[in-house]
Amino acid sequence: MDKKIPRHVSIIMDGNGRWAQERGKERVYGHANGVESVRACVEAAAEEGVEYLSLFAFSEENWNRPESEVSTLMGLMVKSIANEAEALMKQGVRVMFLGNRSRLSDPVNSAIDGLMEASKDNKTLTLIIFISYSGKWDILEAAKKLAREIAADPSKLDSLDDMDIASFDKYFVTAGIPDPDFMIRTSGEMRISNYMLWQLAYTEILSVPTLWPDFRKPEFRAALAEYAKRDRRYGKVK
Repeated sequence: MDKKIPRHVSIIMDGNGRWAQERGKERVYGHANGVESVRACVEAAAEEGVEYLSLFAFSEENWNRPESEVSTLMGLMVKSIANEAEALMKQGVRVMFLGNRSRLSDPVNSAIDGLMEASKDNKTLTLIIFISYSGKWDILEAAKKLAREIAADPSKLDSLDDMDIASFDKYFVTAGIPDPDFMIRTSGEMRISNYMLWQLAYTEILSVPTLWPDFRKPEFRAALAEYAKRDRRYGKVK
């Protein structure tokens, strides 16, 4: 029997700070080691035939963390892009960054733009990094885009009642990307933390106790095995 592989896997990468504190280190030590887990999961996703892997790297709420931690995280982002770019290109990974990028610094945006442009034609796997993102922000921005569209062409108001859910999808930052089939949250937390509130409507969710820096290929494959046991009904009776 063929394995049931989700087309789009998404991960809330949680537990870096606790992992570091358990080892008597600063929180940033956990973030640095979490990069290794990103690399492992990208490789495993490509090897297993996953088409889209999305990672919640930095939320809009994370801007409220201590300035020193935010600065370190942003520096780590730029460093990681530089360090991983060659390997990602060799693996055929297309990289996308989604979120409120107006809050990011010029060096971060420049690094992001460079990797997105270089990898745009890659086909093996699409890696989506959500940075400075929140689900509520995404919904609000989608509503604003629709409002501006109607303001520019009031005749579109006449067909507004005919708009369906699929038609509204195009206003989100995830336009053109299939909704996640499977979402994993590490560290055992049981919440989605304002992440893809619209897109996760029928996503299968798994919370695992493993802290993110310890979540590597075996853990990723074990999660996929759990997904394979699920019976997705989308509200229907089978």
